[in-house]
Amino acid sequence: MLKSTIARLAVMLFVLTLLAAGCAKKPATEEAAVTEQSTQMEQQQPAGVEEQAVTDTGYDAAAVARKAERDAAKGLEPIHFDFDQYVLTETAKSTLVNNAGLLRAAPAVKILIEGHCDERGSDEYNLALGEKRALATKNYLVSLGVVVERMSTISYGEEMPIDPAHNKAAWTKNRRANFKVKR
Repeated sequence: MLKSTIARLAVMLFVLTLLAAGCAKKPATEEAAVTEQSTQMEQQQPAGVEEQAVTDTGYDAAAVARKAERDAAKGLEPIHFDFDQYVLTETAKSTLVNNAGLLRAAPAVKILIEGHCDERGSDEYNLALGEKRALATKNYLVSLGVVVERMSTISYGEEMPIDPAHNKAAWTKNRRANFKVKR
């Protein structure tokens, strides 16, 4: 029984080796081989499994860094503020903890933090409030371990609403800080 199991495993291993050898493409250059290898490895990774930057075992550190940057760019969530406030709510802090984790995982990513307001208040007041919101956001991210030099801020005041309606629901959406990855 044991001999037949070992024989079957040996045959299966031999067939898999032949299939792998027959399916492999021969890249024209060494650089193409590295690119093809990293692309194949990225496709083989199951969803949700973190890649490791270990070049000795075949992982491409540059590919891992690019993936972390893409994840950070996709995953940064905006936060919202109460009326006439720049103090972070508990919900905003929770969101920023998640954002900080993405940013720490992608140390090359630089971001722009945009402060926004609803339409109530003067232009000057809203620009100042938007700046305070962006700075409060930045300072909290720094407290969570994100390097300050990776972040810059800007205030748009009321000039870039998500919802142009003139009601409480729209105003709630418009009081926010957004994140943009800088290229």
